[in-house]
Amino acid sequence: MRLTRHTDNALRCLTYLAVHTDRAVTSAEIARRMGMSEDHLAKVVGRLASLGYVDTQRGRSGGVRLARSAADIRIGDVVRETEDNLCLVECFDPETNQCPIAPACLLAGALDKALSAFLHVLDGLTLADLVREPKRLDKLMPA
Repeated sequence: MRLTRHTDNALRCLTYLAVHTDRAVTSAEIARRMGMSEDHLAKVVGRLASLGYVDTQRGRSGGVRLARSAADIRIGDVVRETEDNLCLVECFDPETNQCPIAPACLLAGALDKALSAFLHVLDGLTLADLVREPKRLDKLMPA
């Protein structure tokens, strides 16, 4: 399984904002320091804002900041809400399934359990758990 770039960038954006809670941060700063495209980050920030994870403010003193405490942001929720599709295989989606052995296949059940376990682990993590060492994280981000 591989998370999309959109989800990866959403998690990196939230991490950056959790490290810098003292101020609004520009998208350009996040993109530069986290090594991502500004254009793609704009889409990510828009999605995170619509989901209620971040607040944005336009203008000279504007920027992006967390809309709620990092301790209130569950990583599993972010992944579920930013991934377009968590169907690991075609047969998870009855509308597109064309696998001839799906009715008797045991692999789908095993993959579903694995996905549930993956999300269960992420549900046990908050953004605050990921930024316990903010100074160290900040030093690792290129200036």
